[in-house]
Amino acid sequence: MGAVNQQYDHLIKLLLIGDSGVGKSCLLLRFSDDSFTTSFITTIGIDFKIRTVELDGKRVKLQIWDTAGQERFRTITTAYYRGAMGILLTYDVTDETSFNNVRNWMRNIEQHASENVNKILVGNKCDMEDKRVISHARGKALADEFGIPFFETSAKANVKVEDAFFSIARDIKNRLKSDKENAGGGGIKLGSGKGGSGSKSSCC
Repeated sequence: MGAVNQQYDHLIKLLLIGDSGVGKSCLLLRFSDDSFTTSFITTIGIDFKIRTVELDGKRVKLQIWDTAGQERFRTITTAYYRGAMGILLTYDVTDETSFNNVRNWMRNIEQHASENVNKILVGNKCDMEDKRVISHARGKALADEFGIPFFETSAKANVKVEDAFFSIARDIKNRLKSDKENAGGGGIKLGSGKGGSGSKSSCC
């Protein structure tokens, strides 16, 4: 058999962010293990799972980092923004505060993440219609304002969880492919010299 590093074509690092309690860990558990638990253990700092999927005929290894939403862990998590290729910004459709805080999280992304990082907005707990306070239209409008895709998910009912992760993974894979194509054929020469090394580090 081939070497270990030949088991996948791409390694994609994703980051889950959002307020504490919006269901980031549950989304990760549903996607990585296809399970759900109601026994919530608050994430301390950072946790991650790996799942290898097939996208458009390519094997893609997803390394998904789950961050703590509480303020006191914010300093730990800022370091993980830099390595992320994609960020799933999550709020709870039953919690107005978590939705309002999306703007703060976006500011964090702009400050700490690489410039070309892929982002999607995820409204979780869409199975709880009786407790919903954020309409689908409001979530979509905010995502449109930021120019990013929008998904409403339910980790509990397994609604659109795979769609959200697959969508951002596919966008990243396509971006990496076009970056590679743009870098070929002398393109690197154009980027070398002033700021050349900086642009290289922002994508990795």
